[in-house]
Amino acid sequence: MPEAASLLHFDDEREPARRLASAAGLQPACIARHRFPDGELRLRLPARLAGHVVLWRTLAQPNEKLVELLLAARTARELGVRRLTLVAPYLAYMRQDMAFTPGEAVSQRIVGGFLAGLFDALVTVDPHLHRIASLGEAVPLPQAIALSGAPLLGELIAARRPGALLLGPDSESAQWVGQAAARQGLEHAVCQKLRHGDTEVDIALPPLAWRGRAVVLLDDVASSGCTLAQAARRLREAGAASVDVAVTHALFAGDALQAIREAGVDQVWSTDCIAHPSNAVSMIPAIAQALRGLPA
Repeated sequence: MPEAASLLHFDDEREPARRLASAAGLQPACIARHRFPDGELRLRLPARLAGHVVLWRTLAQPNEKLVELLLAARTARELGVRRLTLVAPYLAYMRQDMAFTPGEAVSQRIVGGFLAGLFDALVTVDPHLHRIASLGEAVPLPQAIALSGAPLLGELIAARRPGALLLGPDSESAQWVGQAAARQGLEHAVCQKLRHGDTEVDIALPPLAWRGRAVVLLDDVASSGCTLAQAARRLREAGAASVDVAVTHALFAGDALQAIREAGVDQVWSTDCIAHPSNAVSMIPAIAQALRGLPA
């Protein structure tokens, strides 16, 4: 990628975007944003754009941000940008990957196609891909790169809780738990989950000796916190000496963080894919490396 390439960002993500620009040798440029009284947006991109441009947007609270991406990407093309890469450390709308009841929108396929129509490449971190094998199936682009925060979280856990058991709260977390545990030589297991709704779940611990163990719950995302809280309660009831949480994406909607604290969780660690006080490891170096590997 040419050294003069631009990294576009919005004012609310200025700090992480500038850190990435520094790491990847890009020129940061802020997209000016104005909100009209009726809620509509007016964006203004730098007038001098060309070649390969990177756009940073973390898609937590995604609905308005998807409109921003539409306006920004189309305007960048009109300004002469030949190649446009989206860096979305958190990629929203990936969990709905099939219609569970007739008439449901399969948002993963719809939003994935929408993004593929705007960008030439995508870099994200731990997208929630449960029933498909690769990010490219959800976002059909020639370069659809899915990085993982699990190895970095595994390193942190090994340093902070030597000998801890890594536990996935459900079967979907098995891929991240296994990856982190293998890199650090840690024991790992996965719970069984039965979901009754967005905030109602039952958790069954695997049949292991929990008394006196240090356990770290590891997952890709913490949203409502209900699954993590229920798993933490079960572990405390089983006699675990400590229960911590490590997640790639710290969404923590509403009182989620308080709920998992009250369930017996000690420490909460996350990557910086979503800005949060729990951020403990940075994905910026890995994202910068991925950008350097893209064609100019």
